This record gives sequence, C-alpha cells and structure tokens, in this order.
Amino acid sequence: MPSRQDLANAIRALSMDAVQQAKSGHPGAPMGMADIAEVLWNDYFSHSPEHPDWFNRDRFILSNGHASILLYSLLHLTGYDLSIDDLKQFRQLDSFTPGHPEQGHTPGVDTTTGPLGQGLANAVGMAIAERTLAAQFNRPGYPVIDHFTYVFLGDGCLMEGISHEVCSLAGTLKLNKLIAFYDDNGISIDGEVKGWFTDDTPKRFESYGWHVIAEVDGHNPDAIINAINAAQESPFPSLICCQTIIGKGSPNKEGKESCHGAPLGSDEVHLAKLSIGWNEDAFDIPEDIYAKWDGKAAGKQRFQAWATLMKAYTDAYPQLAYELQRLSLGELPEHFPSQIDGFIYELQQSADPVSTRQASLNTLDRIGPLLPELVGGSADLAVSNLTLWKGAQAVTADMPEGNYLHYGVREFGMSAIMNGIALHGGFTPYGATFLVFMEYGRNAVRMASLMQQQSIFVYTHDSVALGEDGPTHQPIEQLTSLRNTPGLETWRPCDAVETAVSWKAALVRTDGPSALVLSRQSLPPQNRYPSQIKEIEKGAYILSDSETHPDLIILATGSEVSVAMEVKALLTGHNVRVVSMPSTSAFDRQDADYKEKVLPRAVTDRVAIEALHPDFWHKYVGLEGLVIGIDQFGKSGPGEKVMEHFGFNAGKIRERIQRHFSDRY
Repeated sequence: MPSRQDLANAIRALSMDAVQQAKSGHPGAPMGMADIAEVLWNDYFSHSPEHPDWFNRDRFILSNGHASILLYSLLHLTGYDLSIDDLKQFRQLDSFTPGHPEQGHTPGVDTTTGPLGQGLANAVGMAIAERTLAAQFNRPGYPVIDHFTYVFLGDGCLMEGISHEVCSLAGTLKLNKLIAFYDDNGISIDGEVKGWFTDDTPKRFESYGWHVIAEVDGHNPDAIINAINAAQESPFPSLICCQTIIGKGSPNKEGKESCHGAPLGSDEVHLAKLSIGWNEDAFDIPEDIYAKWDGKAAGKQRFQAWATLMKAYTDAYPQLAYELQRLSLGELPEHFPSQIDGFIYELQQSADPVSTRQASLNTLDRIGPLLPELVGGSADLAVSNLTLWKGAQAVTADMPEGNYLHYGVREFGMSAIMNGIALHGGFTPYGATFLVFMEYGRNAVRMASLMQQQSIFVYTHDSVALGEDGPTHQPIEQLTSLRNTPGLETWRPCDAVETAVSWKAALVRTDGPSALVLSRQSLPPQNRYPSQIKEIEKGAYILSDSETHPDLIILATGSEVSVAMEVKALLTGHNVRVVSMPSTSAFDRQDADYKEKVLPRAVTDRVAIEALHPDFWHKYVGLEGLVIGIDQFGKSGPGEKVMEHFGFNAGKIRERIQRHFSDRY
C-alpha cells in the first residue's frame, strides 16, 4: 500500500521528469509543495475529474503559476483528461501543459496565473462570489452553494503590492471559505529573500483580520491536516504558513535558488530519485499509486450528491433554482435584449445634455433591476464614477447578499478581483475608476482579455476636459493602450444613446471583457434615425451625411462628436460626412461591405478628432489624413478652457483642416 510519502513523491518525480524533458521550467516549488498538495487534494479538495466545470466544486488557484507542473501532475494523477503524454509535452507549442496554467485551455485549471499575486486576487473574487451566491440562494437544509477556495502562493506573490490590496479587503469581508497556503521557503530567483523581504507575514495577515496558522511543517502530513481543519472552522480567511524546502529531495540543489527556474540536470534527477526512494523510469507511475490518487469515483459521488440536493432544491424552490441555473450558465434573462432596446429608443427622444458617466448611471438604474447577476463596484470613486445605482446594496461581512463592492483605493486589486468573480461564474462584475488610473490595474485588464472573461471596466473622466485636477488626472495615452489590447472591446460613447448601447454590447458579449470610457462633462444628444441606432452596435456609423457622395469624412468619438458636428456646420458648401466611432474594435469586425459603406476607400480626405493621443487614428485616416489629438500632457484649469487651449474648438479645427488640405475646405 503506497504511503503518503509515495504519493507526494509521484508529484516530485513527474515534476522533475517534465522539466528535464522540456529543458525548461520550475521544479523547485512543485517539489517543495508536493506534501501540502497531496494532503489537500486527497483529503479535502471537493472536485470531480469527470465534471471539471461542476459549479459547486472547490476552486484551486496556483498563484505562483511558474510551478505549473505541480498542478498538471495533480490533474493527471487524480484522473482529469490530461494524459502522461500531455505531461511529456510540457512547455511545448500547442500542448495542454503550457509554461503557466491557462484557464479554458487545460481541463481543471480555474484561472490563468503567472503574473504573481493575481491568482491570489482572483481567489478573493471567487470567494466573494461563493459567499454572495450562498447568501442569495441557500435555504435551510439546502446548501446548494457551499465550497472552498484554496490558494497556493509564494514569497513573490506576497511581495507584489496587489497582495496587500486584496488580502486587506478579504479580511474586512471575512471571507472564511478562502484558505491560502504560503510556501515559506525563503528563496526567490535572486536567492535568499532575507536580503529584501523581511516582513513579519503572520502579523501582517493578522492585522488584515485573517486567521493565521504559523510555522506549519510543510512536509509533515499530520501538521498540514491539523492546519486545514483549523482553517475550515475559522470565521475568517486563513493563511497557513508552511515552512518548506524548495527542491525537496534534490541532494545538491534543495534549499537553493538554482532549482527555482531551471531543470535539475539528468544526473541530479537520478540522485534525487534515489534520495526519495523512487525507482521508476521517467514518467512511469506504478499502478498502485495511480489507484490511490484516482479521484474519479469520489468525485462522481460528490457530484451526484450535489445533483440530488439540487433536484430537491428545485422541487422546493423552483424559481430560485431556475435563476441559479441561469446565472451559472451565464445566460441573460430572456427578454433583456428587447427591454434595453426599448430603453435606448426612449433615450433618443431626450433633448437634455448629459455626461456619459451620468448616462451610464441612468442606464444602470434601468437595467439593474433586470439583471441580478450584476455585481458592481468602484475604487473609492462611486460618487464620481456614478456606479452606485438606486438598487445597489453594499456587500459587507454582515450582509454578503449584496450586489455592490466598495473596493477602496485599490484599482489593481479591484480589477483582478473582478476577474475572479467572472471566473467563478454566476455574476457579471463591473468596476470603475478614472481612465488615467487604468494604469494601476492594467495587467489585470490584460489578464481578463487573455482569459476571455466578461469583466466590465468602467473608466470615467476620460480626457483633459475634466479640468482642474490637471495633468496627473488627465488621460492621454491610456485609451490607445486599451484599444491595442487583444480581445478587449473598448467603447467611448458620445451621448446617452451610445452609452446605453455600449452597456448592451458589454452585457451581451460573453467571450471577453469590455471597457466603457465615459465623460465627466455634459454632452449634447445627437439626432438619429432608427436605422442609425441599430448601427451603433457595429462600432461606427454615419451620424450625419452629405447630400451627395462625401468629399471629406470626419471621424470622432465621445465628447468630440459634438465638436465634429459643429465643424461640419462651418464647412458650408462642402460634402462632409461625420462618422461616430464609439468602438474601433467592434467596427473592425464588420464585413467589408459595411466598412466600405461607412468609410469608402475613394474618399481619402479624412480627419479624426479625439482629445487623446493621436497616433492610433492613422489606421483610419491614412498617413495623409489629419488627426487632431493631444500628444503631450494636459494642464490644470477649467475644462472648457483646457479644451480651448488644446485646440478643441470648431473654428480652430476648421482652420487646421483648411491648412492641411491646402484650403480645399
């Protein structure tokens, strides 16, 4: 009968073999955390290899994602659809075992990790989603949402600033079903961390309000079991500080940085196997060890028990069960598209100027009651971002059933937590800050795109027109960065109608994130025919056309659309078309005929107007076209004065057009 040590050594052997064959990878952490992983996955982790997407499964996050072969070994050994041949293809092109775990690519991987600290942040989001769903849907005798979120993390995760942001919030919210295992091995890439990381980590987490279990021997199964038992009983999130040896079992490299991010070498692999008593050839796992690891039977039993509970729950609470199933599948309510379309057409009848941030709030007030899946939030800017709609209720430690998170001044943490909420399923998260502070959360936005998660990032105060706060708060280059992110759908609407359409597009889209870029200042409504309203969703459309074939096309977004219309009015006697382009990526996806309809190739005199960085627009106006933007930092002053200073005035723009096109206009 294989011992626990034998089961853990299977992880060590596979990790050494895969990294050695790939000639690349990180064997140290998997070898050091193998004993913790063995106890967790064999004694506690509630999952089903045959149902990897089971909604009530425990979540497992490898925040130190460079240790990916640890996760792949666990998935293979417990019976997921990940073969030994897949492990042999570790880190190879198009394999199912890439260098860092990729959600949606490898069965059983709950999130993509690699940028240190973000897996931990995702886990906080998952724990929030679990607790809020449980508060909303569980009934006495029917704990249909009841699972833990487990995180493995290392020194690097805790050095990253995002760990402070999200762990502070997790403690405040008392996320008691979040359990983190700290791989306290004292080693990072550059060597012993005592030269640059001397935090008292237990006291740090105690100050956050976590339950801390310190000085746990990470190679002693009994100590690990006692720690997990205590963590599961705690009313607070738990940090289990596991003292481990990196590269455990390697005679010459254990405890050293040399085993962190490089193969051990064939000779050292041989010696390490002798050291741990592993007598098998590379990638060979004895059948009795496979049998002891196999999680299919237990997983099937867990899944069927939950399915039986769900059936009884459905009989007792049919409406709740229907709604939970809808949320878990990520489906919008049946009538939502027609309801928001009706609202959009109502808005077109309004003649009142409104900022697009206010238009966004008005939209949330209308759609919020229709969408219980919406979980909003703001990085301490709710009254400026205008995200706190009438029916919003704060999520707190005492009232977890709410639908709005006060993230505090934690832009990066907010963005990564949103991704965790989206990954968990059941909710569609949105979160807001100023556009310029998108920079703080930039990598989490990138990760949302990489994972194709439906996170909705709301960015207000979108240009120098915000005024007196000056250049530190006035975005210039941020919108270009968002637009250049693969898979991110970015919208910059010009009025209330386009804002509502932007929200609709973000909510209907389920294969990636969206960014809504909104103004602080009021903007006039634009006149449209019903056919034009339908075309807004295509990303660009003809807002105002010439009587005959156009000679000049003016493109604009957001607050500059109204300026473009004023410029057209000044260019009397010319055939001028104004195109509003709220989403360049949505327009780029349209077919060739529609693109030609909006931007006919024969019309080469083109102008783009946007009070942000100009270079992006040459893809639409060509190298000979004119782009009116801002390629320097802003200035402090009243918004209208700042815009005037930078030339965003119809008369000045007409003069620039005349000069650029040799007085043809």
